Amino acid sequence: MLLSTPAYFTFLAAIFFAYWLLLRFRFAGLAVVLFANYFFYARWDLIYLALIPVASTCDYLIGRSLAASDRPAVRRALVTASIVMNIGLIASAKYLPFILASTNARALSWTLPLGLSFYAFQSLTYTIDVYRRDAKPAQSYLAYLASASFFPTTLAGPITRISTLLPQWSKRDLLSTQDGGRALFLIGLGLLKKFLIADYLAEHLINRVFDLPKLYSGTEVLVGVYGYALQLYYDFSGYTDIALGSALLLGIKLPINFNRPYAALNIADFWRRWHISFSNWLRDYLYFSLPGLRSRWKIFTYANLIVTMALGGLWHGASWTFLIWGLWHGAGLATQRWWQVKRGNPTPSPHWAARFLRGFITFHFVLIGWIFFRSSSLANAGDVLAQITSGTVSFANVQAGFVLVMIIAAVAHYLPKNWYERSLTLYNESPFYVQAAAMALLVVAIQYVGATGAVPFIYNRF
Repeated sequence: MLLSTPAYFTFLAAIFFAYWLLLRFRFAGLAVVLFANYFFYARWDLIYLALIPVASTCDYLIGRSLAASDRPAVRRALVTASIVMNIGLIASAKYLPFILASTNARALSWTLPLGLSFYAFQSLTYTIDVYRRDAKPAQSYLAYLASASFFPTTLAGPITRISTLLPQWSKRDLLSTQDGGRALFLIGLGLLKKFLIADYLAEHLINRVFDLPKLYSGTEVLVGVYGYALQLYYDFSGYTDIALGSALLLGIKLPINFNRPYAALNIADFWRRWHISFSNWLRDYLYFSLPGLRSRWKIFTYANLIVTMALGGLWHGASWTFLIWGLWHGAGLATQRWWQVKRGNPTPSPHWAARFLRGFITFHFVLIGWIFFRSSSLANAGDVLAQITSGTVSFANVQAGFVLVMIIAAVAHYLPKNWYERSLTLYNESPFYVQAAAMALLVVAIQYVGATGAVPFIYNRF
Protein backbone atom coordinates (compact mmCIF):
# COMPACT_ATOMS: atom_id res chain seq x y z
CA MET A 1 0.00 0.00 0.00
CA LEU A 2 1.77 3.09 -1.28
CA LEU A 3 1.42 6.38 0.60
CA SER A 4 0.25 8.08 -2.58
CA THR A 5 -2.77 5.87 -3.36
CA PRO A 6 -6.48 6.30 -2.55
CA ALA A 7 -6.33 3.01 -0.62
CA TYR A 8 -3.78 4.48 1.77
CA PHE A 9 -5.78 7.62 2.46
CA THR A 10 -8.94 5.57 3.03
CA PHE A 11 -6.95 3.48 5.50
CA LEU A 12 -5.49 6.61 7.15
CA ALA A 13 -8.93 8.19 7.55
CA ALA A 14 -10.30 5.04 9.21
CA ILE A 15 -7.36 4.85 11.62
CA PHE A 16 -7.63 8.58 12.36
CA PHE A 17 -11.28 8.36 13.48
CA ALA A 18 -10.81 5.10 15.39
CA TYR A 19 -7.73 6.38 17.20
CA TRP A 20 -9.23 9.65 18.40
CA LEU A 21 -12.52 8.01 19.38
CA LEU A 22 -10.71 5.49 21.59
CA LEU A 23 -7.79 7.59 22.81
CA ARG A 24 -9.33 8.25 26.22
CA PHE A 25 -8.55 4.59 26.83
CA ARG A 26 -4.77 4.51 26.32
CA PHE A 27 -4.70 0.76 25.77
CA ALA A 28 -7.38 0.98 23.09
CA GLY A 29 -5.63 3.84 21.30
CA LEU A 30 -2.34 1.92 21.19
CA ALA A 31 -4.20 -1.17 20.01
CA VAL A 32 -5.61 0.80 17.07
CA VAL A 33 -2.12 1.99 16.09
CA LEU A 34 -0.67 -1.49 16.45
CA PHE A 35 -3.47 -2.94 14.34
CA ALA A 36 -2.77 -0.26 11.72
CA ASN A 37 0.94 -1.08 11.74
CA TYR A 38 0.46 -4.81 11.24
CA PHE A 39 -2.34 -4.36 8.73
CA PHE A 40 -0.03 -2.10 6.74
CA TYR A 41 2.70 -4.78 6.74
CA ALA A 42 0.22 -7.54 5.93
CA ARG A 43 -0.91 -5.67 2.83
CA TRP A 44 2.60 -6.30 1.47
CA ASP A 45 2.91 -9.90 2.61
CA LEU A 46 1.55 -12.01 5.46
CA ILE A 47 5.08 -13.16 6.33
CA TYR A 48 5.62 -9.82 8.06
CA LEU A 49 3.01 -10.78 10.66
CA ALA A 50 5.48 -13.40 11.80
CA LEU A 51 8.72 -11.46 11.37
CA ILE A 52 7.88 -8.06 12.85
CA PRO A 53 6.12 -9.03 16.11
CA VAL A 54 8.82 -11.61 16.94
CA ALA A 55 11.68 -9.21 16.19
CA SER A 56 10.01 -6.38 18.13
CA THR A 57 9.38 -8.62 21.13
CA CYS A 58 13.02 -9.73 21.15
CA ASP A 59 14.25 -6.12 21.12
CA TYR A 60 11.80 -5.17 23.86
CA LEU A 61 13.07 -7.99 26.07
CA ILE A 62 16.68 -7.16 25.24
CA GLY A 63 16.08 -3.55 26.26
CA ARG A 64 14.62 -4.64 29.60
CA SER A 65 17.54 -7.01 30.18
CA LEU A 66 20.09 -4.33 29.30
CA ALA A 67 18.60 -1.99 31.89
CA ALA A 68 18.57 -4.72 34.54
CA SER A 69 22.17 -5.87 34.04
CA ASP A 70 25.38 -4.15 35.09
CA ARG A 71 27.73 -6.85 33.84
CA PRO A 72 29.63 -5.52 30.77
CA ALA A 73 29.98 -8.94 29.13
CA VAL A 74 26.28 -9.67 29.45
CA ARG A 75 25.30 -6.24 28.15
CA ARG A 76 27.64 -6.55 25.16
CA ALA A 77 26.18 -9.96 24.35
CA LEU A 78 22.64 -8.60 24.52
CA VAL A 79 23.24 -5.60 22.28
CA THR A 80 25.20 -7.79 19.85
CA ALA A 81 22.23 -10.14 19.64
CA SER A 82 19.97 -7.22 18.74
CA ILE A 83 22.41 -5.96 16.11
CA VAL A 84 22.81 -9.41 14.55
CA MET A 85 19.05 -9.95 14.46
CA ASN A 86 18.23 -6.60 12.88
CA ILE A 87 21.08 -6.65 10.38
CA GLY A 88 19.99 -10.19 9.60
CA LEU A 89 16.53 -8.88 8.70
CA ILE A 90 18.10 -6.37 6.31
CA ALA A 91 20.34 -9.04 4.79
CA SER A 92 17.47 -11.49 4.35
CA ALA A 93 15.39 -8.89 2.55
CA LYS A 94 18.15 -7.35 0.41
CA TYR A 95 21.17 -9.55 -0.06
CA LEU A 96 20.22 -13.18 0.48
CA PRO A 97 17.98 -13.33 -2.61
CA PHE A 98 20.91 -12.09 -4.73
CA ILE A 99 23.24 -14.66 -3.20
CA LEU A 100 20.79 -17.54 -3.67
CA ALA A 101 19.95 -16.45 -7.20
CA SER A 102 23.64 -16.66 -8.13
CA THR A 103 23.90 -20.25 -6.86
CA ASN A 104 22.05 -23.45 -7.63
CA ALA A 105 19.77 -23.04 -4.61
CA ARG A 106 16.83 -21.87 -6.70
CA ALA A 107 14.39 -23.83 -4.61
CA LEU A 108 15.37 -21.73 -1.62
CA SER A 109 15.33 -18.40 -3.42
CA TRP A 110 12.80 -15.78 -2.42
CA THR A 111 12.28 -12.05 -2.51
CA LEU A 112 10.49 -10.10 0.20
CA PRO A 113 8.29 -7.39 -1.33
CA LEU A 114 9.23 -4.83 1.33
CA GLY A 115 12.71 -4.08 2.60
CA LEU A 116 13.08 -3.94 6.36
CA SER A 117 15.91 -1.41 6.52
CA PHE A 118 13.97 1.41 8.10
CA TYR A 119 12.34 -0.92 10.63
CA ALA A 120 15.72 -2.42 11.57
CA PHE A 121 17.51 0.92 11.86
CA GLN A 122 14.70 2.33 13.98
CA SER A 123 14.74 -0.70 16.28
CA LEU A 124 18.50 -0.47 16.71
CA THR A 125 18.19 3.09 18.01
CA TYR A 126 16.33 1.60 20.99
CA THR A 127 18.66 -1.22 22.01
CA ILE A 128 21.84 0.78 21.36
CA ASP A 129 20.53 3.82 23.25
CA VAL A 130 19.57 1.63 26.22
CA TYR A 131 22.97 -0.09 26.04
CA ARG A 132 24.74 3.29 26.07
CA ARG A 133 22.37 4.45 28.84
CA ASP A 134 21.20 7.30 26.64
CA ALA A 135 17.60 6.12 27.05
CA LYS A 136 15.50 4.18 29.51
CA PRO A 137 13.75 0.93 28.54
CA ALA A 138 10.12 1.03 27.48
CA GLN A 139 7.71 0.46 30.35
CA SER A 140 4.80 -0.46 28.10
CA TYR A 141 5.12 -3.47 25.81
CA LEU A 142 2.24 -2.24 23.66
CA ALA A 143 3.75 1.25 23.31
CA TYR A 144 7.05 -0.27 22.23
CA LEU A 145 5.40 -2.45 19.58
CA ALA A 146 3.46 0.57 18.29
CA SER A 147 6.65 2.64 18.09
CA ALA A 148 8.92 0.04 16.52
CA SER A 149 6.58 -0.65 13.58
CA PHE A 150 4.86 2.75 13.23
CA PHE A 151 3.30 2.57 9.76
CA PRO A 152 4.12 6.08 8.38
CA THR A 153 7.85 5.35 8.78
CA THR A 154 7.74 1.76 7.48
CA LEU A 155 8.60 2.34 3.83
CA ALA A 156 11.20 5.10 3.87
CA GLY A 157 11.47 6.70 7.28
CA PRO A 158 12.27 9.15 8.61
CA ILE A 159 14.30 6.96 10.96
CA THR A 160 12.97 8.01 14.36
CA ARG A 161 14.56 7.20 17.70
CA ILE A 162 12.11 5.03 19.56
CA SER A 163 13.00 6.89 22.75
CA THR A 164 11.41 10.02 21.22
CA LEU A 165 8.28 8.16 20.08
CA LEU A 166 7.48 6.38 23.35
CA PRO A 167 6.62 9.50 25.45
CA GLN A 168 4.30 10.80 22.74
CA TRP A 169 1.83 7.93 23.20
CA SER A 170 1.13 9.17 26.73
CA LYS A 171 -0.26 12.48 25.52
CA ARG A 172 -4.03 12.67 25.55
CA ASP A 173 -4.55 16.18 24.23
CA LEU A 174 -6.93 16.45 21.31
CA LEU A 175 -5.51 17.31 17.91
CA SER A 176 -5.26 21.09 17.66
CA THR A 177 -6.56 23.04 14.69
CA GLN A 178 -3.02 24.16 13.92
CA ASP A 179 -1.61 20.62 13.93
CA GLY A 180 -4.52 19.33 11.89
CA GLY A 181 -4.03 22.05 9.29
CA ARG A 182 -0.28 21.45 9.25
CA ALA A 183 -0.85 17.72 8.72
CA LEU A 184 -3.14 18.29 5.73
CA PHE A 185 -0.74 20.89 4.33
CA LEU A 186 2.16 18.44 4.55
CA ILE A 187 0.18 15.65 2.90
CA GLY A 188 -0.95 17.95 0.10
CA LEU A 189 2.59 19.26 -0.37
CA GLY A 190 3.93 15.72 -0.51
CA LEU A 191 1.42 14.71 -3.17
CA LEU A 192 2.25 17.83 -5.19
CA LYS A 193 5.98 17.04 -5.03
CA LYS A 194 5.43 13.42 -5.98
CA PHE A 195 2.89 13.66 -8.83
CA LEU A 196 3.37 17.12 -10.30
CA ILE A 197 7.18 17.28 -10.14
CA ALA A 198 9.01 13.99 -9.45
CA ASP A 199 6.85 11.64 -11.54
CA TYR A 200 6.42 14.19 -14.32
CA LEU A 201 10.18 14.67 -14.67
CA ALA A 202 10.81 10.93 -14.58
CA GLU A 203 8.26 10.06 -17.26
CA HIS A 204 9.09 12.89 -19.65
CA LEU A 205 12.85 12.38 -20.01
CA ILE A 206 14.82 11.02 -17.06
CA ASN A 207 13.86 7.35 -17.25
CA ARG A 208 14.54 7.21 -20.99
CA VAL A 209 17.89 8.98 -20.69
CA PHE A 210 19.18 6.58 -18.04
CA ASP A 211 17.73 3.49 -19.74
CA LEU A 212 19.21 4.23 -23.17
CA PRO A 213 21.72 7.10 -22.85
CA LYS A 214 23.35 6.40 -26.23
CA LEU A 215 20.16 7.41 -28.03
CA TYR A 216 20.40 10.97 -26.72
CA SER A 217 22.78 13.86 -27.24
CA GLY A 218 25.24 14.93 -24.56
CA THR A 219 23.19 17.99 -23.66
CA GLU A 220 19.97 15.95 -23.40
CA VAL A 221 21.65 13.45 -21.08
CA LEU A 222 23.04 16.31 -18.98
CA VAL A 223 19.57 17.85 -18.71
CA GLY A 224 18.28 14.43 -17.67
CA VAL A 225 20.91 14.17 -14.94
CA TYR A 226 20.02 17.63 -13.62
CA GLY A 227 16.40 16.55 -13.74
CA TYR A 228 17.16 13.41 -11.75
CA ALA A 229 18.68 15.45 -8.93
CA LEU A 230 15.38 17.30 -8.66
CA GLN A 231 13.28 14.15 -9.15
CA LEU A 232 15.03 12.30 -6.34
CA TYR A 233 14.72 15.21 -3.94
CA TYR A 234 11.03 15.85 -4.66
CA ASP A 235 10.16 12.15 -4.66
CA PHE A 236 11.85 11.41 -1.33
CA SER A 237 10.93 14.65 0.41
CA GLY A 238 7.38 14.20 -0.91
CA TYR A 239 7.19 10.82 0.80
CA THR A 240 8.59 12.35 3.99
CA ASP A 241 5.98 15.11 3.95
CA ILE A 242 3.17 12.56 3.64
CA ALA A 243 4.69 10.46 6.44
CA LEU A 244 5.05 13.50 8.72
CA GLY A 245 1.51 14.61 7.95
CA SER A 246 0.09 11.13 8.54
CA ALA A 247 1.81 10.85 11.91
CA LEU A 248 0.74 14.35 12.91
CA LEU A 249 -2.90 13.41 12.30
CA LEU A 250 -2.39 10.94 15.15
CA GLY A 251 -0.68 13.57 17.29
CA ILE A 252 2.82 12.15 16.71
CA LYS A 253 5.66 14.45 15.63
CA LEU A 254 8.41 12.92 13.50
CA PRO A 255 11.79 14.57 12.80
CA ILE A 256 12.36 16.55 9.61
CA ASN A 257 14.38 14.80 6.94
CA PHE A 258 15.31 17.53 4.45
CA ASN A 259 16.43 21.13 4.64
CA ARG A 260 17.08 22.53 1.13
CA PRO A 261 20.01 20.11 0.52
CA TYR A 262 21.12 21.63 -2.79
CA ALA A 263 21.73 24.93 -1.01
CA ALA A 264 24.62 23.27 0.88
CA LEU A 265 27.99 25.03 0.78
CA ASN A 266 30.12 21.90 1.27
CA ILE A 267 29.65 18.15 1.33
CA ALA A 268 29.35 17.96 5.14
CA ASP A 269 26.68 20.66 4.98
CA PHE A 270 24.89 18.60 2.33
CA TRP A 271 24.67 15.62 4.69
CA ARG A 272 23.31 17.87 7.40
CA ARG A 273 20.48 18.73 5.01
CA TRP A 274 19.86 15.52 2.99
CA HIS A 275 18.11 12.46 4.49
CA ILE A 276 18.89 13.94 7.90
CA SER A 277 17.62 10.99 9.93
CA PHE A 278 19.82 8.56 7.96
CA SER A 279 22.96 10.70 8.12
CA ASN A 280 22.41 11.18 11.87
CA TRP A 281 22.01 7.42 12.27
CA LEU A 282 25.25 6.74 10.39
CA ARG A 283 27.06 9.32 12.53
CA ASP A 284 25.67 8.29 15.92
CA TYR A 285 25.47 4.52 15.58
CA LEU A 286 28.13 3.61 13.01
CA TYR A 287 30.83 6.29 12.69
CA PHE A 288 31.22 6.86 16.45
CA SER A 289 31.31 3.08 16.99
CA LEU A 290 34.23 2.45 14.65
CA PRO A 291 37.68 1.95 16.22
CA GLY A 292 40.46 4.51 16.20
CA LEU A 293 38.52 7.78 16.60
CA ARG A 294 40.32 8.53 19.87
CA SER A 295 43.68 7.57 18.45
CA ARG A 296 46.34 10.20 17.88
CA TRP A 297 46.56 8.89 14.32
CA LYS A 298 44.26 11.17 12.30
CA ILE A 299 44.18 8.66 9.47
CA PHE A 300 41.48 6.79 11.39
CA THR A 301 39.20 9.81 11.22
CA TYR A 302 39.43 9.97 7.44
CA ALA A 303 39.32 6.20 6.95
CA ASN A 304 36.24 5.88 9.17
CA LEU A 305 34.41 8.54 7.17
CA ILE A 306 35.05 6.57 3.99
CA VAL A 307 34.07 3.25 5.60
CA THR A 308 30.88 4.75 7.05
CA MET A 309 29.74 6.17 3.72
CA ALA A 310 30.74 3.00 1.84
CA LEU A 311 28.54 0.96 4.17
CA GLY A 312 25.83 3.59 3.76
CA GLY A 313 26.08 3.10 0.01
CA LEU A 314 25.85 -0.70 0.30
CA TRP A 315 22.82 -0.28 2.56
CA HIS A 316 20.96 0.91 -0.54
CA GLY A 317 21.70 -2.37 -2.31
CA ALA A 318 24.31 -4.98 -3.22
CA SER A 319 25.63 -3.13 -6.24
CA TRP A 320 28.93 -1.63 -7.41
CA THR A 321 27.10 1.57 -8.30
CA PHE A 322 25.90 2.07 -4.71
CA LEU A 323 29.34 1.23 -3.35
CA ILE A 324 30.99 3.80 -5.63
CA TRP A 325 28.36 6.37 -4.67
CA GLY A 326 29.15 5.77 -1.00
CA LEU A 327 32.91 5.87 -1.56
CA TRP A 328 32.53 9.09 -3.58
CA HIS A 329 30.78 10.82 -0.70
CA GLY A 330 33.13 9.29 1.87
CA ALA A 331 36.14 10.57 -0.05
CA GLY A 332 34.53 14.00 -0.27
CA LEU A 333 33.86 14.14 3.47
CA ALA A 334 37.38 12.91 4.29
CA THR A 335 38.97 15.44 1.93
CA GLN A 336 36.96 18.28 3.41
CA ARG A 337 37.91 17.20 6.95
CA TRP A 338 41.59 16.98 5.97
CA TRP A 339 41.47 20.45 4.40
CA GLN A 340 39.82 21.98 7.46
CA VAL A 341 42.43 20.47 9.78
CA LYS A 342 45.25 21.57 7.50
CA ARG A 343 43.93 25.13 7.35
CA GLY A 344 43.04 25.25 11.05
CA ASN A 345 39.24 25.38 10.50
CA PRO A 346 39.22 28.77 8.76
CA THR A 347 36.02 30.80 8.64
CA PRO A 348 34.65 30.70 5.07
CA SER A 349 34.28 34.01 3.29
CA PRO A 350 30.73 35.42 3.65
CA HIS A 351 30.95 37.17 0.26
CA TRP A 352 28.12 36.16 -2.04
CA ALA A 353 30.45 35.21 -4.88
CA ALA A 354 32.45 32.86 -2.63
CA ARG A 355 29.25 31.32 -1.27
CA PHE A 356 27.90 30.84 -4.79
CA LEU A 357 31.11 29.14 -5.92
CA ARG A 358 31.10 26.79 -2.91
CA GLY A 359 27.47 25.94 -3.51
CA PHE A 360 28.05 25.41 -7.24
CA ILE A 361 30.97 23.03 -6.63
CA THR A 362 29.11 21.13 -3.90
CA PHE A 363 26.00 20.65 -6.04
CA HIS A 364 27.97 19.28 -8.98
CA PHE A 365 29.97 16.99 -6.70
CA VAL A 366 26.64 15.57 -5.50
CA LEU A 367 25.36 15.45 -9.08
CA ILE A 368 28.22 13.19 -10.21
CA GLY A 369 27.37 10.84 -7.36
CA TRP A 370 23.71 10.74 -8.43
CA ILE A 371 24.75 9.34 -11.82
CA PHE A 372 26.08 6.20 -10.12
CA PHE A 373 23.16 6.13 -7.68
CA ARG A 374 20.61 6.11 -10.50
CA SER A 375 22.43 3.90 -13.03
CA SER A 376 21.53 0.24 -13.22
CA SER A 377 25.18 -0.85 -13.61
CA LEU A 378 28.70 0.48 -13.94
CA ALA A 379 28.40 0.11 -17.71
CA ASN A 380 25.23 2.19 -17.66
CA ALA A 381 26.94 4.88 -15.57
CA GLY A 382 29.87 4.85 -17.99
CA ASP A 383 27.52 5.35 -20.92
CA VAL A 384 25.85 8.32 -19.21
CA LEU A 385 29.20 9.95 -18.45
CA ALA A 386 30.48 9.23 -21.98
CA GLN A 387 27.45 10.90 -23.54
CA ILE A 388 27.76 13.97 -21.31
CA THR A 389 31.39 14.42 -22.38
CA SER A 390 30.73 13.58 -26.04
CA GLY A 391 30.19 17.21 -27.02
CA THR A 392 26.99 16.44 -28.97
CA VAL A 393 24.41 19.20 -28.75
CA SER A 394 20.68 18.78 -29.30
CA PHE A 395 17.55 19.51 -27.32
CA ALA A 396 15.09 17.79 -29.64
CA ASN A 397 13.87 15.38 -26.93
CA VAL A 398 13.58 18.01 -24.19
CA GLN A 399 9.99 19.18 -24.06
CA ALA A 400 8.97 22.68 -23.01
CA GLY A 401 6.83 21.26 -20.18
CA PHE A 402 9.84 19.39 -18.80
CA VAL A 403 11.92 22.58 -18.75
CA LEU A 404 9.10 24.54 -17.11
CA VAL A 405 8.66 21.96 -14.34
CA MET A 406 12.43 21.86 -13.77
CA ILE A 407 12.58 25.64 -13.43
CA ILE A 408 9.63 25.69 -11.00
CA ALA A 409 11.19 22.85 -8.98
CA ALA A 410 14.60 24.54 -8.81
CA VAL A 411 13.16 27.92 -7.81
CA ALA A 412 10.90 26.32 -5.16
CA HIS A 413 13.85 24.43 -3.68
CA TYR A 414 15.96 27.57 -3.21
CA LEU A 415 13.18 29.75 -1.78
CA PRO A 416 13.93 31.02 1.75
CA LYS A 417 12.64 28.79 4.55
CA ASN A 418 10.40 31.51 5.92
CA TRP A 419 8.38 31.41 2.68
CA TYR A 420 7.40 27.85 3.53
CA GLU A 421 6.34 28.85 7.04
CA ARG A 422 4.35 31.77 5.66
CA SER A 423 2.56 29.45 3.23
CA LEU A 424 1.75 27.07 6.08
CA THR A 425 0.45 29.90 8.24
CA LEU A 426 -1.66 31.24 5.40
CA TYR A 427 -3.16 27.79 4.83
CA ASN A 428 -3.87 27.29 8.54
CA GLU A 429 -5.51 30.69 8.89
CA SER A 430 -7.72 30.22 5.82
CA PRO A 431 -11.37 29.21 6.27
CA PHE A 432 -12.07 25.49 6.03
CA TYR A 433 -13.73 25.88 2.63
CA VAL A 434 -10.60 27.54 1.23
CA GLN A 435 -8.47 24.70 2.57
CA ALA A 436 -10.87 22.16 1.06
CA ALA A 437 -10.84 24.00 -2.27
CA ALA A 438 -7.03 23.98 -2.32
CA MET A 439 -6.97 20.22 -1.74
CA ALA A 440 -9.63 19.70 -4.41
CA LEU A 441 -7.63 21.73 -6.94
CA LEU A 442 -4.57 19.64 -6.11
CA VAL A 443 -6.51 16.43 -6.79
CA VAL A 444 -7.72 17.81 -10.13
CA ALA A 445 -4.17 18.85 -11.07
CA ILE A 446 -2.86 15.39 -10.18
CA GLN A 447 -5.57 13.74 -12.26
CA TYR A 448 -4.70 16.00 -15.20
CA VAL A 449 -0.90 15.99 -15.02
CA GLY A 450 -0.17 12.72 -13.24
CA ALA A 451 -1.94 10.55 -15.76
CA THR A 452 0.49 7.64 -15.23
CA GLY A 453 -1.04 6.82 -11.84
CA ALA A 454 0.73 6.08 -8.57
CA VAL A 455 4.39 5.20 -9.14
CA PRO A 456 6.28 3.69 -6.18
CA PHE A 457 8.48 6.11 -4.27
CA ILE A 458 12.15 5.70 -5.15
CA TYR A 459 13.18 4.89 -1.59
CA ASN A 460 10.52 2.20 -1.20
CA ARG A 461 13.00 -0.34 -2.58
CA PHE A 462 15.63 0.52 0.04
